[in-house]
Amino acid sequence: MRISRRTFAAAAVALVLPLSACGSGGDDGGSTDASGKVEGDITFQTWNLRANFKPYFDGLITDFEKKYPGTHVKWIDQPAEGYADKISADAAGGTLPDVVNVSPDLVAPLAKAGLALDLDKAAASYRSEYLAGAWAGHKVPGLSGTYAFPWYLNTGPLFYNKALFREAGIDPSTPPETYDELFADALQMAKKSDGKVATLANVPTIEDFGRYGVQLMNKEGTAFAFNDAKGVALLTKYKELYDAKALDPQALTATPESSGKKFLTGAVAMNPGSALDLGNFKKQSPNLYRNIGITDQITSTGHVNMYVMGVMVNSRTKHTPAAVAFAHFVTDAQNQMSFAKKVAIFPSTAGSLDDPYFTKQDGTDETRVRTAAAKSLKNAVNYTPVLFSEQMKTALRNEVAKALQGKESPKAALDNAVKACDQLLKQQG
Repeated sequence: MRISRRTFAAAAVALVLPLSACGSGGDDGGSTDASGKVEGDITFQTWNLRANFKPYFDGLITDFEKKYPGTHVKWIDQPAEGYADKISADAAGGTLPDVVNVSPDLVAPLAKAGLALDLDKAAASYRSEYLAGAWAGHKVPGLSGTYAFPWYLNTGPLFYNKALFREAGIDPSTPPETYDELFADALQMAKKSDGKVATLANVPTIEDFGRYGVQLMNKEGTAFAFNDAKGVALLTKYKELYDAKALDPQALTATPESSGKKFLTGAVAMNPGSALDLGNFKKQSPNLYRNIGITDQITSTGHVNMYVMGVMVNSRTKHTPAAVAFAHFVTDAQNQMSFAKKVAIFPSTAGSLDDPYFTKQDGTDETRVRTAAAKSLKNAVNYTPVLFSEQMKTALRNEVAKALQGKESPKAALDNAVKACDQLLKQQG
């Protein structure tokens, strides 16, 4: 069910160029006024959800049509593969559905093309129903509005090995919370273990720069800025960790699977994960399972990173009141809570995370992770710029690798990464 950030970003790349030709003008669609009578036939498109959640969505649509007797909703579900291509073709051909399941990466080119309804204008009265960070998740740099209702959220806490912390003389009851604390503990861990135990298994990503407090883009959304002094300081510190083997030597080529194995075998002391990982630890490494600690993501801003899915309204819909009403209905507190209890996601509506389902323990691994993640989501933000494509992630990763290997200085590496990302940004149009 959970669609990875990698899928979001890769899909967004395919959307950018075809939509750039659409322009931001054009008034051959419906009204932006959502205050009229809720009536008419609309189409609703989801992203690879029918196979597992057909009864849920059938019931959702039935409930909406009962609430608004003059409406009819046609549900379309597209497979994950080729989803961006399908949206691009529909946008170019004028057949984009009225209500569309999107991620921030996918909504950006649609908004730039004038095809996503600005909810700050058309549905501002609903804004207070959602977490502030979630509502902001579908803002697009360079544009002034918000272009999708926030739907479900996801995040993940960090696991850490209490036994390794104790062996290094670090109190496992107070795991690191900020990057400075993390760096200090990591260097101590490496020193105490003679380089045999690394604290981290992954190189810094754009989310790390965001959580460190680096300004990722200029305010206009026209250029990247993560090569500032704070960005250079972060990468310099990672270089120090890499040289001390506090960052796993194989971090340059690490995958989530390889990092998980390192954590499982005690070669790495901290790693992100989910309730499924806890079950795996219980089976494959009972000793690790007995020593598992769960803590928030590392952040020096006080806000963890979250991933957000959204529901966009086509600005050209012929039935704006019905489309806005349905997009809101899909994402309201009651329906989000119902959906969250069917799959491991979190609602974006204000107050929902205070529900006992997200706050009370019942002794299960699933609940341990769910409550930890829910607590951190209340003031989380989506650090990844909506314009940051998969190609840009690769450019950053390649330059980070050069810095860690000593082939470039951290400053030169980030300067080169920003230059490459800016060039890719210009190509988006």
